[in-house]
Amino acid sequence: METLIENAARPFAVVTGASSGIGLELARELAERGFDLLVTAEDAEITLAADALSAGGGAVRSTRADLTTTAGVDELVAAVKAVERPVDVLCLNAGAAAGGAFLERPLEDNLKTIALDVLANVRLTHALLPAMVARGTGRVLATSSVAALQPGPYYATYAASKSFVQSFFEALRREVKDSGVTITTLLPGPTDTDFFAEGELEDSTAGRGGKDDPAKVAREGIEAALAGKDKVEVKSLRTKMQSAIAAVLPDRAKAAVHETFVKPDHAG
Repeated sequence: METLIENAARPFAVVTGASSGIGLELARELAERGFDLLVTAEDAEITLAADALSAGGGAVRSTRADLTTTAGVDELVAAVKAVERPVDVLCLNAGAAAGGAFLERPLEDNLKTIALDVLANVRLTHALLPAMVARGTGRVLATSSVAALQPGPYYATYAASKSFVQSFFEALRREVKDSGVTITTLLPGPTDTDFFAEGELEDSTAGRGGKDDPAKVAREGIEAALAGKDKVEVKSLRTKMQSAIAAVLPDRAKAAVHETFVKPDHAG
């Protein structure tokens, strides 16, 4: 298999949070469309994911980095630049949630959510978007959430962080609208990934309920990004209901409805 540097005739994509879930499916979708890849995550499984993704014949490089830290972001940026190829598609997917009542979770859990969902996205965008704009072409796909559409009791920092993601990337899309680069946000609803277990949200209505297929979510996201669309909401019934609620209710009512889905059973 050729290396990323040698195989420069193919388009090149970067995907964060790609060891499992939506991120892995985003990477798989791009690989099937003929992209070479640089994939990253903080866990060792990213190496196994890269090996599986390279089975189709494309060049895949993995970088293990903790994007909650400045050093981890810098490590990923250096890895991208070391490839010496322009980024055609940048998928900013890595994210985390701290479920449960805010006052009952350690502060560090909530700060990690903010560091990954907000600060890492800002740092990576500031580092990698200028080259895409200077080149005059490229696609950015940022994973947001239907949680961005309303206040989210019992994963307050996650919902607030995703609200930031949605607002930030919608604003940047406007700023770069004449550059040839497009920015798309992906808003999935509950999806069949490790999200609920890792966020300690399994004993909630949303955690026990039906979930979307991450492959379907990823496919819709990549299709929207490559088409240059502004955003895509996964069209499950649950997501449609949440979007409809967010459109008509005041914030206090939105928060109350959202609470019924996310509040853990053991919470008072």
